Formats: sequence, structure tokens, C-alpha cells
Amino acid sequence: MKNLQWKSIFIYITLVLLTLVLVFFSLRMGAAPLSENWLSEIFQYGKALVTGIPQSNAAAQTTWAIVMDIRLPRIIAALLAGGGLALAGTLMQGLFQNPLAGPEILGISSGASLGAVVAIVTGLAASSFTAVPLSAVLGALGSASFIYLISRSQTGTVLLTVVLAGLALSGFLGGVISTFLLLARPYEINQFIFWTMGGLEGRLWSHISYPLPLIIIGTLGALASTRKLDLFALGEEAAHSSGVGVERSKILMLGSATLLTAGAIAMAGPIGFIGLITPHFFRLLLGPGHRILLPAAALGGGLFLLGADLLGRTLIAPFEIKAGVITALLGSPYFLFLVIRRRGRS
Repeated sequence: MKNLQWKSIFIYITLVLLTLVLVFFSLRMGAAPLSENWLSEIFQYGKALVTGIPQSNAAAQTTWAIVMDIRLPRIIAALLAGGGLALAGTLMQGLFQNPLAGPEILGISSGASLGAVVAIVTGLAASSFTAVPLSAVLGALGSASFIYLISRSQTGTVLLTVVLAGLALSGFLGGVISTFLLLARPYEINQFIFWTMGGLEGRLWSHISYPLPLIIIGTLGALASTRKLDLFALGEEAAHSSGVGVERSKILMLGSATLLTAGAIAMAGPIGFIGLITPHFFRLLLGPGHRILLPAAALGGGLFLLGADLLGRTLIAPFEIKAGVITALLGSPYFLFLVIRRRGRS
């Protein structure tokens, strides 16, 4: 037990240090070059803002605008979206007792995509930059709510029905999305395809502010589920006999995963594989205890997406590769490894 505690502390410290390193390079690197004294210029301009003394240094003002208004919101969005997806994946894998489970089980991604394509085709996206992410959130919440309602029975929520209903709804919504795209103009189709790749370019503080409550509420719900997830690993009957309200716990976990995924999609678009790979990777390192696993997965998910975004910005600079493309290229081989490893098991 003591060895596990020291191991978890070491992993936490390593994750924090790696995140700080990536944050530094993400602030430093980009299409707009910064001077060698960029940290000093930011400090000078920030000091001028606090003291109210006018800042006449144009270079410092430019550096402040690039770092604080363009790059820092992108970094925060990556950390929040990646951490949210990893937490949602951890909840799904713990609830369904399957390391191949992910946020996509609830049809959230398909619902979000439908909301986005409706916003684009109806012209809402052209009138407001918040239309697509807000419509995606509504679509995600609507699809998850529908899955939950049809999965209810007199004895409670049937998890197998959740999986089957999620698959069926995803297929149906895919057909609806294709119908909308048939009626769309070419530039609208391009806009939708570009959004479905998932990415963090152009993120401002306003892109973070309105999905942030979803991430916060979902994170609190996930952290409140640690003991329940550990008991669910023994089976629903064992959890019930331990005094856990099984149905309330399912609602809490499914609702938290939905809010986390919806908030992450609103910030970064439909990023794949983070919610699948990150929890499984840290479960191998730290074991199944969710009190330790959930924070590590959140840190690791944010680190994964931030690293993918930095890699996409620097590989073929000044051109960018979408972060969702990077996560897919890195995550697909690991997912195939999981499938091959678990073949033959029920």
C-alpha cells in the first residue's frame, strides 16, 4: 500500500512537471515569433496593467496579446477538454467494467455532430461564433438524455441497453447528418468536416467560459463517484449490499460523463481516443482504485491533448495539423493493441 502511494505521488509529480514543460513550449512556439525576452516583456506589461501606469513598449504589448489572448486560452482549453474526456472515459470504463468503453457509448459524439451540422446548415454558425459549440452541447445532452430514458426499466437502468441504444442512436443520427449534408452548400460541408476533425485553433477566453460550468460540475460528480466505482467493480449486488444507491450512482456517473464530454466537445470539437486510452493506461500503472486513478487520468488526458496540439502546430509549421488527427494517429494503434489483447474474452 505504501509503495502504491509513493508510486502515485511520483506519477502525479511527473505529470505536473511534464504539463508545465509543455505549457512553456506551447506559449513560446507558434506562427508569430517572440523575442528572447518574451517572459520579461509579459511581466512588464502585466505590471503596467496592475499599477495603471501606461505601457509605451509596443513590443511588450504585442507579446502580451499573442501569449495571453491567443496562446494561453488555447492551452487552457486543451487541458480542460483533454482532462474532461479522460474523466468521462474513466467513469464509463468503471461503470461498464470494460476497458474498451468510452464516452461514445452514450451517442454523445453523434448528438454533438448533429447539433453542429444543424447550426451550420441553418446559418446560425455565420451569425455567431458560439452557435456551433452551443448547438453541439445541446445535441450531446439531448442524445444522452434520450439514451437514458429508453434504458430505464422497473428495476433500474440496464447498462446493456445503454450500450445497444447508444449504438443504434449513433447510426440513426449518422443518417440524419448525411441527409443534412446532402442539402448543404459546399462551403458548409467543408466547415462541418473541418469541425469534426477536432482542434483548438482560434480558441479565445469566450470559448472556455461557457462550457466551463459543464466541466466543473462533471468533475465534481466524477470525484464524488470514486468509492461507488470501486464497489461497482464487485458487481451491482455487492454495491447495493454495501449501502450504495445503485440507480442514483448510475445517474450520477452517466450524467457526469455526459457533462464532461459535452463541455470538452464545445471547447475542442469531437476529439477521439483520449477518453479510451488515457484511463486504461493509468489503470495499468496505478491499479483499479479510482481515488488515485481519476486525478491521474485527468492530468494525463490534459497532457495528451496539449501535447497533440503542440505537435500539430510544430510538425509542418507554419501550417497546422488538427489535434484530433494527431490523437487519432497516436490512439488507433494502442486501441488495436487493446482489442488484440482482449480477443477471446467475454
